[in-house]
Amino acid sequence: MELEVWLRWYAGILEDFGFDRAADEEAAEYLRGFLEEHGSIDLHGLELPSRNFIVFGAGPSLKEHAERFRGLDENLTVVSADGATTALLEEGIVPHIIVTDLDGRVEDILEASRLGSTIVVHAHGNNLEKLRRYLPLLKNLAGTTQSIPSRPLYNFGGFTDGDRAVFLAVALGAERIILAGMDFGDTVTRYSRPGIKGETARADPVKKLKLEYARKLIEWIRTNRDVEIETW
Repeated sequence: MELEVWLRWYAGILEDFGFDRAADEEAAEYLRGFLEEHGSIDLHGLELPSRNFIVFGAGPSLKEHAERFRGLDENLTVVSADGATTALLEEGIVPHIIVTDLDGRVEDILEASRLGSTIVVHAHGNNLEKLRRYLPLLKNLAGTTQSIPSRPLYNFGGFTDGDRAVFLAVALGAERIILAGMDFGDTVTRYSRPGIKGETARADPVKKLKLEYARKLIEWIRTNRDVEIETW
């Protein structure tokens, strides 16, 4: 997504959720400074196994789709959205790329980092303390912002970890993208909300609105980009 197009979406997000752009930019500047000092992966230089991608979200269908993926005889680049990483590791699947704002089970993201996953960390106004705590523990890092990016940060478009992962796949040259574990409904799982009791819970109004934005942004990709998107 072109930056000027994304910034129009971003203006609506700031208004709808009451987010503070200055706080987003403060977190982005911290992430930028950390990566500038410690090094950042060039995402466009990644050696990926395929131009066919599968992007895992943390919806109720995640475990079913992870098991289905294990049965595929197809070479795919695996991208995990934040908490979906936990379910993939439970199935013995190490993502090639993880897109995260560090809101999921960070211990599993750290484990995937140790196993070689590229970790694309997103900075926003509500995760500055997590950036400070966890960035020094992660390897294979790149960074994104939802505001205007300064090197080495990227902004490919996208709001939630799930739809941002799809925008990332498009930016990396995906010809085909399978959406797995992306339900866009009114149910959250322990993978997206580690603090809930039980496997699932009802999404609160804020989460519902976030999922609606994610759905609309992925529809924008379907309409505006020459990439095949298949929904499981």
